[in-house]
Amino acid sequence: MRADRVFTNARLATMNPDLPGLGIIENATLAESAGRILYAGKAQTFDAPEIINCEGRWITPGLIDCHTHLVYAGDRAAEFEARLNGASYEEIARAGGGIMSTVNATRAASRHALLATARGRVETMKAEGVTTIEIKSGYGLDEESELKILRVIGALSVNNDIDISRTFLGLHALPPEYAADRAGFMRLLCDTLLPKIAAEKLADAVDAFCEGIAFTPEETAAFFDAASALDLPVKLHADQLSNLHGAALAAKHRALSADHLEYTDDAGAAAMAASNTVAVILPGAFYTLRETQAPPIAAFRRHGVKMAIATDLNPGTSPLFSLLLTMNMAATQFRMTLEECLLGVTRNAAAALGRAAQIGTLEPGKKSHLAIWNIERPAELVYRIGFNPLHARIWNFAP
Repeated sequence: MRADRVFTNARLATMNPDLPGLGIIENATLAESAGRILYAGKAQTFDAPEIINCEGRWITPGLIDCHTHLVYAGDRAAEFEARLNGASYEEIARAGGGIMSTVNATRAASRHALLATARGRVETMKAEGVTTIEIKSGYGLDEESELKILRVIGALSVNNDIDISRTFLGLHALPPEYAADRAGFMRLLCDTLLPKIAAEKLADAVDAFCEGIAFTPEETAAFFDAASALDLPVKLHADQLSNLHGAALAAKHRALSADHLEYTDDAGAAAMAASNTVAVILPGAFYTLRETQAPPIAAFRRHGVKMAIATDLNPGTSPLFSLLLTMNMAATQFRMTLEECLLGVTRNAAAALGRAAQIGTLEPGKKSHLAIWNIERPAELVYRIGFNPLHARIWNFAP
C-alpha cells in the first residue's frame, strides 16, 4: 500500500473504543495520507516518500484541551493574593472583581493585542502535544466585544497548526450596564447576538454559567432554547459552587458537555448518561479555589458517563497552562485512574466538542494529529510533575 508518511517501530495508545483500555498496540505502524490516518495497527509495510523510525517511542492522539478561556487581557494576581488572605470566590465577585475585572481589561484591549497574547498561550500548550483547543468568549459581554473575541479565536487557527473549537459563552456574568435590566441583557443575547453569530458562523457551540452568582436555570434554559433554534450545540458550566441541578438541565438540552460538576447529585449523573453528555472535570479551578467538594467521579463511573479533563485556562480561577499537569491533578485530587485521565484528554475530550468522528483516537479516517513521546509506559504522562516528554507533535491539515 502507498501512503504519504509512515511511522514504524512504534507503540500505539490508540484510544480505540473497540480495543480494551487504552487500545495499546505494540510493534506498530501508523500510516497517513492526505492529512488523515490511513492505518494504525501491527507492523505493516507501506510505500511512502517519508518513513520515520520511532525507535520504540509511544504515539498517542494529539491531546485535546476541551475547556479554556484563553482569549483575555490583563491578569488577576491581586485576587489570588486576596484568596490567600481568606476572601472567597463569591466575595471577590460581589466586590466587583472576578470575571468583571477581566471583562473591563478585555473590552479595552485591541483585537491585535488579544491575538498576540493568545498566540503565546497557544504555543505553550502546543509544546505539550496539544493539537486541539476549545476557546470560549465571555469576557466581552457586549455586542462589540464578544464579536471581537470570537473573531480573535477564529484568527488563531489561521496559519497555525492547531484546531480551534469556538464557544460563545454569552451567559458568563451580568455586565454592570445591565445590572438593573437582566431581561434586557437576555434580549441582547437571544435576539441580537445569537442570530448574528449563527449567521456569520462565528461559534461552534454556546455556553452558560448557571450558578447563584451568575445566571438562573430559567435564564439558562431560555438561552439554550434560542441557541437550539439556530442549530447551535450547547455546553454548560454546571454545579460548580452549588447544586442548581445544572447537570440535569444540560442533559435535558442534550448538551455536548457539562463542566465543573462538583455539586452534581446522582440524578444529575444519571441524566447526563442518558443524554450522552460528557462530564468535563476541571481540577485546576478546584485547586486554585481550594475547594473541598470534589465532583462525583464514582457516580459518573456507575452511570457510565464519559469523563473528559481540561485546564479551564483563565486568568482568575484556573491560571493553568499544562494539560499534562492537569491529568496529574485529576488523578491525585479526584482519584481518577490512568485510563480515565488519558481518555479524558483524547477520546472523551473529542466527544465533549462534538468532534469524536474527526479526532481523539488513532483510527483510519481520523485526522492525523499525533503526539510522539519519550516514555517507557503511558503512566508517565500522568505520573510526573513538571515533566514534558514530548518528542514530536504531528499536525496535518485535513478538511
